[in-house]
Amino acid sequence: MAKATVIDVTGKNTGTRDLPDTLFGGEVNEAVMHQVVVAQLAAARSGTASTKTRSEVRGGGAKPWRQKGTGRARHGSERSPIWVGGGAVFGPKPRDYSMRVNKKMRKAALRSALADKAGDSKIFVLDGFDEPKTKAAAKCLDTAGIRGRVLVVLDPNDDSSANVDRAFRNLEGAAFSLHGALATYDVLVADAIVFTSAAFDEFLKRGSKQEVGA
Repeated sequence: MAKATVIDVTGKNTGTRDLPDTLFGGEVNEAVMHQVVVAQLAAARSGTASTKTRSEVRGGGAKPWRQKGTGRARHGSERSPIWVGGGAVFGPKPRDYSMRVNKKMRKAALRSALADKAGDSKIFVLDGFDEPKTKAAAKCLDTAGIRGRVLVVLDPNDDSSANVDRAFRNLEGAAFSLHGALATYDVLVADAIVFTSAAFDEFLKRGSKQEVGA
């Protein structure tokens, strides 16, 4: 069973926490992760790009000039796609990019992503952080040897989460997620995952309920 490193407000290692195989173990399924990440990124697309076809642009109606005798090419409408200001051919229209991914695949992808981070010892549990200062957060990460993009996982019902959010939000590369909304893409792009103690406990509790069908 993999272990998560527990760090205090100063970033010092104060112990370890077990990472259950049901949430942080098993074989890393890259195919499932890829499919889920593609779906997540597609769902984030607004899909509002739009162009006008020749039936929607202004102008047209009358033939620009007579069919024969001018020495110029034949044209029937100035709304033709080959004219400046004419309609677009096969241009984008508003659409929904979302893709259907079942719950079982989402869970498998998240477990694979977390297993990958657990295997590299990149999962940490932040315990007792009550200093709402960016300087304290930077020192904590530096002492713990955490570099790069950090995903901080919070518990919305924990009072200390406000201090953690305030302390880490201005750090370059810091990202946030609630324990109940953890996404595969967020885990994969992060260099390290830092759970608050309360968020970690709730994530384990939530995972155990799902295992028994609650």
